Amino acid sequence: MLTSSTEFMWTDDKLVLASGNRGKLREFSKLFMDFGTDVIPQGDLHVESPEETGLSFIENALLKARHASAVTQLPALADDSGLVIPALDGAPGLCSARFAGSNASDQENLNLLLDRMKDLTGVDRRGNYICALALVRRATDPDPIVVIGRWHGHIIDSPRGEGGFGYDPIFLPHGLHQTAAELDSETKNQRSHRGLAVIKLRSLLS
Repeated sequence: MLTSSTEFMWTDDKLVLASGNRGKLREFSKLFMDFGTDVIPQGDLHVESPEETGLSFIENALLKARHASAVTQLPALADDSGLVIPALDGAPGLCSARFAGSNASDQENLNLLLDRMKDLTGVDRRGNYICALALVRRATDPDPIVVIGRWHGHIIDSPRGEGGFGYDPIFLPHGLHQTAAELDSETKNQRSHRGLAVIKLRSLLS
């Protein structure tokens, strides 16, 4: 696994993104533009998402990247992210997108979290978003790039803002007076867990 002190010479002209999220596709396409790399969403190559059986964000990101690479025989990039509340033993954590059930909406997940935290105050309302990015040259790559971005804040009592998604309307980042859902996209991309992970990944690609 590479650290922030190691550079990684990127020369591949194609990369599969182990996600069907178009927002992520735009973000990562921009990241690899300088390298002349075409970022292709896994759905365009008929890759189905594997079951996420990892016990951490890093494990799930690597699992998804290796799976996409194995199916396509291309280098692959994957991310796994979520919200961690220490006072709830790390929940919603790996189940952030399905906290209220496998087919739950963002609003249902948010409402359940607020209900679980209704009696918590002060430092017990602290939480942080986490994003793990994994980049592999091939499915059996023994030395993948793995980076983590963390965005610290706390959970407010009621939603504010119309932007973002997931738990953004109740996540108030440290040092700011706006929730993640109230921030403009440029500010959010610079400060967010995924934005910080992308910055770290960019610094490793030479």
